[in-house]
Amino acid sequence: MDELELAPKLAVLKALAADEHVTRVAERVGLPQPTISRWLAELGEQLGAPIIVRSGRRVRLTRAGRLLADAATRSLAALEPGLREVEEELDPEKGRVVLGFLHMLGRAIVPELVRSYRAEHPHVRFGLVQNARQAVVDKLVSGEIDLALVAPPPVGPEFESVVLFEQDLIVVVPSGHRLADRRSVRITDIADEELITLEHGYGLRQITDDMCAAAGFTPRYVFECQEIETVRGLVAAGLGVALLTHAEFVPPAGLRELPLTPRTGRIFGLAWLRDQPLPPAVRAFRDHAFRTHGVQR
Repeated sequence: MDELELAPKLAVLKALAADEHVTRVAERVGLPQPTISRWLAELGEQLGAPIIVRSGRRVRLTRAGRLLADAATRSLAALEPGLREVEEELDPEKGRVVLGFLHMLGRAIVPELVRSYRAEHPHVRFGLVQNARQAVVDKLVSGEIDLALVAPPPVGPEFESVVLFEQDLIVVVPSGHRLADRRSVRITDIADEELITLEHGYGLRQITDDMCAAAGFTPRYVFECQEIETVRGLVAAGLGVALLTHAEFVPPAGLRELPLTPRTGRIFGLAWLRDQPLPPAVRAFRDHAFRTHGVQR
């Protein structure tokens, strides 16, 4: 027997378990009584045993019918929470948004973006995933997250993305460093320096590698970290210099932030899968992010 053929009958069987009266069951489930009678007869034929027997003006579930009705009741009990989740997923006011983003964005930018959205949509739930750029992009591809806020945004036919904002890149040096009194520096000014950076897989590491290569030198990395604030701390301790963005909060004592000449920016974009339809809540949050950052789309 094809299990799919049983699906429309689950609600009827559950209702019969509570009230062995076909007319009232028909009213409860919103189906014509002849349709229900035909279903029950067909189901009995498929099983090789009757589901109901007539008892005066009512019906009575047989032993096979009772077992099947109990199974239908259990099945619906397991199915109904899933149906509620699907309904919430399709409701922009009750859905869930899973956002992946870089660690550095978790201190102010993402919390403010989520706060401002939930002020208007208080029942939307969020899953927030922080990781290195490549790990976030991989989770987007695998379907573990809905949206990725990374720098730079991923490029490829499978992605769509929109630039939300840009942050200036700077060189960070200890306060007593030979470059500390400069008003600005060029990337070649740190060609002979010991550099502190993030590990492979982080967007800022790729940017640093690319900028040094374009300037014609191979960087001498002495520390590779997982957190930008750790990089700042190591620079403040006099252990090297780094290519970073401006600190969102007060940086550690003992640092100098020097603008790059020519000015160079780090582009942050919101990305999603091109051929993956976005649930309403995800689409609404994406559009909110566009409006918040003044993106016309």
